Amino acid sequence: MSDLRVFENEMFHVSAKLENGQALFDVEEVAKSLGFVSKTDKNGTVYENVRWSRVNSFLPQVAEVKKGDLIPEPLVYKLAFKASNELAEKFQDWLAIEVIPSIRKHGAYMTNETIEQALLNPDTLIQLATNLKEERTKRMVAEKQVSELKPKALFADAVETSKNSVLVGELSKILRQNGIDIGQNRLFEWLRENGFLIKKEGELYNLPTQRSMDMNLFEVKKRTISNPDGTNRTTRTPKVTGKGQIYFVNKFLSQQEAV
Repeated sequence: MSDLRVFENEMFHVSAKLENGQALFDVEEVAKSLGFVSKTDKNGTVYENVRWSRVNSFLPQVAEVKKGDLIPEPLVYKLAFKASNELAEKFQDWLAIEVIPSIRKHGAYMTNETIEQALLNPDTLIQLATNLKEERTKRMVAEKQVSELKPKALFADAVETSKNSVLVGELSKILRQNGIDIGQNRLFEWLRENGFLIKKEGELYNLPTQRSMDMNLFEVKKRTISNPDGTNRTTRTPKVTGKGQIYFVNKFLSQQEAV
């Protein structure tokens, strides 16, 4: 294991290497990074011990792993999925965004601090450091472009070109098609609680608020119905405009991403 490289940031420390095009990781350090440990306090010193039985219970398809073993990238992500905690999510992000791409492209991982150190020895590391800095710059530019385009792209597969107004029940179906689990009744409740529909009981209940009308998110469909006694009555139904459909789908998707 002498050819392992140590990768670390302010939260994690893990050793890995590239072998036959495959990234291999020290399973003990992966387990600790994901929180598969038990802690004991002896005379004021805290010791971490990997819970090997738990780790191996999540990897039944491979031989039992132990201290000193290496596991491939897919098994690292499987353990991270099983850990299912905030620490595991941050560890996965770090591996996927920084460590793995850097290993595959350069055979090394360099933090900002180690880049500065590398520049002090240009004969051996200047090209590697330059390539890595260029890669990070391109990634930052790409991420900025994606972030700027995201609000326009969120609703690309739904009703982007919709010119027709729909009932709130139809809007709930559109939301479900875009991965938002909400039915008609809960959507009505959400619209009332968030100031888009009137929540006060009475004639105006469930009709658009002035704010919604000013934003052109709703329109009111009026319909005259003849009663059996010969009199007429007018019903008013809120309908979500094309602009409103785009607005609400983007709003729900943005809230979902922020969770």
